[in-house]
Amino acid sequence: MEKFINSIGIDVSKKTLDVCDHVHQLALQVPNSVEGFKTLLKWSKKNNGNLSELLFCMEHTGMYSLPLAVYLTGQQISFAMLPGLQIKRSLGLQRGKSDKSDALAIARYAYLHRSEVKIYQLPSTQILELKSLLSLREKLVSQRAGYQATKHEMKALKGVSSKFVIDIHEKMMKELTGQIKKVEGQMKQIINADHELKRIFDLVTSVKGVGLVVGTTMMVYTNCFTAFDDWRKFACYCGIVPFPYQSGTSIRGKMKVHYLANKRIKSLLSNAACTSIQFNPEMKIYYERRLQEGKDKISTQNIIRNKIVARVFAIVHRGTPYVDIYKYAA
Repeated sequence: MEKFINSIGIDVSKKTLDVCDHVHQLALQVPNSVEGFKTLLKWSKKNNGNLSELLFCMEHTGMYSLPLAVYLTGQQISFAMLPGLQIKRSLGLQRGKSDKSDALAIARYAYLHRSEVKIYQLPSTQILELKSLLSLREKLVSQRAGYQATKHEMKALKGVSSKFVIDIHEKMMKELTGQIKKVEGQMKQIINADHELKRIFDLVTSVKGVGLVVGTTMMVYTNCFTAFDDWRKFACYCGIVPFPYQSGTSIRGKMKVHYLANKRIKSLLSNAACTSIQFNPEMKIYYERRLQEGKDKISTQNIIRNKIVARVFAIVHRGTPYVDIYKYAA
């Protein structure tokens, strides 16, 4: 017998929630607020009775869906948060779009997959705060890079840009650098204040090439390594796992990574791989040997990215820091 006998699809926007009851084909629109959440549960209970037999499902829309997720968690209501693309591709050919139809599609998807949909576990307050700080840091770094690029262009055009304008750019870069350091300091403070976060962070950063930003990002997006069963699934999520491209006898393409990925983590892992190649003798020798054998440079870097992810997951599950056995080799 299925645990869930019905599904409630929720299309989340900034101000409203469009809701659909799949079995009874009923629709409702409520405000995206605590009062709206209360109305949603009251309406669902009236139509179905026991809320424990309902699977609430919504798209993962970041800050707009977070208040509802917090409220449902507090009420001990089972719910799932799914990527919008996952639901969209399950619909096949579709014409037209509305919030009501989106809620209906979410409810239908949740009902058909109710036995396999993973119940969402809301991350801790510390993880949510770290995620917010990482997002802020990324924006600050992007802004600093913009000022730096503009400054270089101005310096190249001698006699066009005044020293005053260039000085303003340098001051803005200095100010942004200071704010970035403050954000990183706050991240360290949050991690150090929690014993479990500090333990996992120390394990993760024991792997060469993994520092504050990469380590914290992996902790946030894996919910402290509980959201993924093994490192291969996380590597696939990051877009660093190559897949075959072939069909019949005529198409025999090379193995290549898929474009659907978390590009931010993929970029950070690329930086970690470059750092590892530069400062880790083992990875440096491995990298140079493959290049000497005529192997592709990009594919070799991708292998190192996978090695880093695999090692991080291994040491976290093992519970002991990474040991560089290469330096003990004869």
